[in-house]
Amino acid sequence: MKKPLDAVVVGSGPCGALAARSLAARGWRVAGAACPAVFQAGEKAGIAVQDLRSGETRRLAQRLTPGSAAQVRTEGWAFDPDGLDWGNRLFASAAPCDLLVVDELGPLELVRGEGWQAALEALAQGGYRLALVVVRPELLDVLPAAWRIQRVVDLDCQPAGD
Repeated sequence: MKKPLDAVVVGSGPCGALAARSLAARGWRVAGAACPAVFQAGEKAGIAVQDLRSGETRRLAQRLTPGSAAQVRTEGWAFDPDGLDWGNRLFASAAPCDLLVVDELGPLELVRGEGWQAALEALAQGGYRLALVVVRPELLDVLPAAWRIQRVVDLDCQPAGD
């Protein structure tokens, strides 16, 4: 990694999107992706991926159902290969930017070497003024040592009902 990673946000939910909106309103060039929850009948039924430059949103994952043919899955979630590919293209073209948001890195990326590998590469290459990476607390110990993390911020960004 060419420079230290500025901040890792511990948590989940809309942390990355909230930071992106706030800094974009101040004139920052924001790139990367946020992953808003998708609710149906008041229940979290899926996860979307949103391009923070354009606002375009696509499906990333849905609840894993018995007999699911999904090849990429985690506990409880079946990932859409097209959504993962699209997210990787977003991260591959993210730089240069002022704020690079990766919301979020999870077990796919940090444990299994799948998912958004282009996000890991974008973080390693630099090309941003500030990076904000959302990671769940249980994955902090597996973050790459090369990141030289400057600070860990613990935020509660959960909307009611998530």
